[in-house]
Amino acid sequence: MTELLIIYYSSYGHVFEMAKAAKDGAKDLEGVNVKLVKVPEFESAKKAMSEQEAYVKAQKEQEEIPEVTKDDLKNADGILWGIPTRFGNMPAQVKQVLDTSGGLWANGDLEDTVTGIFTSSNTLHGGQESTILSSLIPMLHLGMIFVGTPYGQNPELSETEFQGGSPYGPSTVAGPDGSRFPNESELTMVKRLAKRVARVAKGING
Repeated sequence: MTELLIIYYSSYGHVFEMAKAAKDGAKDLEGVNVKLVKVPEFESAKKAMSEQEAYVKAQKEQEEIPEVTKDDLKNADGILWGIPTRFGNMPAQVKQVLDTSGGLWANGDLEDTVTGIFTSSNTLHGGQESTILSSLIPMLHLGMIFVGTPYGQNPELSETEFQGGSPYGPSTVAGPDGSRFPNESELTMVKRLAKRVARVAKGING
């Protein structure tokens, strides 16, 4: 079996919705096992945002999702990352997962692991592309193989309607108040990326 790991971090549920769609997109592929895990939240963040109803609600909805382990990363043939934008970069929570993967790097455990990234921001130009591109740096150091969302497979990228998405990866726009959740086009693109990561991983490991 080809092991596809979908790992995400989500404060308010937008990236969580994308991650669930990614799992749905790949779960029926023959010979592929899909596992959904989350990045652990900082206790300081829980405390700081405990008065925000939207945050508390979103965290409650994610309670049953297991937290990622180093064995999850080590055993994966493909990894799809859900990384929200924080000032055009990845959140510290995700960075901690990567920063503590030195043992995996030393052993070459993630070399030739196929990877893709999806993201979310409050505004359309809030750093979606820079978040994916900058997140690639540690992943390339770990020896991972990146795949994106090509135009030919994602005609939504050529539309002029308000939505997320780029050749680097699917994305969604939450809106300044966080009230906008992923639309059908955005969910479709992340499903396609999950399938693509799984197919490439299956081919490499076949």
